[in-house]
Amino acid sequence: MSAAESFSIDAGSSGVLKLGMNTIHNRIRKLRFDADEMTQQELADRIGVTRQTVVAIEGAKYSPSLAIAFRIAEVFAVPLDQVFRYGQESFTG
Repeated sequence: MSAAESFSIDAGSSGVLKLGMNTIHNRIRKLRFDADEMTQQELADRIGVTRQTVVAIEGAKYSPSLAIAFRIAEVFAVPLDQVFRYGQESFTG
């Protein structure tokens, strides 16, 4: 099986990107809501990307670069693992 064949993407808006047996979960929508209901455009402006990029990252249709991931965490003043989680364990609460 090639590397490309082992990846599948969950195109739902749940903030979960499936990578083979594991997944990348994100809490961007919750973090935006907790930050005075920050809009996707406001987040995009603060991290230097388009709103469409934020939509894709938040909806788990696109995996951000490491630099963008760190910028997102910085905006919300949380560690990176509070924005993104890799593995079978999802965020709770």
